[in-house]
Amino acid sequence: MASQDEHSAPPLLRIAVANAKGGAGKSTVATNLAAALARQGQRVTLADMDAQRSSLEWLRARPRSFPAIRGMAVSERAPQRPPETDTLILDTPGGHRNAALRGELARADTILVPVLPSPMDIRAAAHFIHELLINDRVSRQRTRIAVVANRARTRMLSYRDLERFLGALGMPFLTTLRESRNYLTAADQGLGIHDLAPGAAAADVEQWAPILDFLAAEPATTRG
Repeated sequence: MASQDEHSAPPLLRIAVANAKGGAGKSTVATNLAAALARQGQRVTLADMDAQRSSLEWLRARPRSFPAIRGMAVSERAPQRPPETDTLILDTPGGHRNAALRGELARADTILVPVLPSPMDIRAAAHFIHELLINDRVSRQRTRIAVVANRARTRMLSYRDLERFLGALGMPFLTTLRESRNYLTAADQGLGIHDLAPGAAAADVEQWAPILDFLAAEPATTRG
C-alpha cells in the first residue's frame, strides 16, 4: 500500500536508457541526462543496473557544489518510488534477456535508445527496437521510445547510413550527439555537459535540447 507521502508526491517519471548492444554510450547518456535534469531543479535518482557500475563511479566523483543526484545500485527491480525522487533514470546493461530487466523497460515512461553509427550497431539496434515494439505495453503506447545518434561524425558515410535507418523507424529521432572531448572532460569530474562553464560546451548543450524538450512534453505517470 502506498504511503501518504507517495499519494501527495508528484508523479514519478521513469526513463530507461537502453540498448541490447554494449558500448553504445548508455552510461554517457544516462549520466548527462541526470546532470541536466538536476540543474533544472528536479530530484533525480540514477539507478545503475550494469554490473560495471560506471554511473555510480561517475556519481562518486561528482563535487558536492553541483546539483545533487541520488545514486542506487540495482541488480533486479528498482523500487516503486525511491525517496525524494521526481525522475528515476535507469542505466541498463546490454543483453536484456533477463526477465526482471524486461519488466523494468515495460514500466518505463520513456525509453531512450542511443545508437552508434556503425553497421554492426545499426543491425543490433534494429533487432532491439523490434523487440521493444512487440512489447504489449509499448504497442499500446504506454511507453514511448525515442532514438539518439551517439558519438557521431556527421561527415562520415556511416552516419548517413545511421540517418537513413533512424529516419525509417517511424519513431522520434531526437538528436545527434557529436563525438566531443567535452564528454570525457565532464565525466572525469563527475559532471555532465550542462555542468561545464558557460560557453565551454555550448555546441554540445545545444544538441541536448531536443531530448529535454521531448521529456518535458511527456506527462509523467505513477507506475507502481
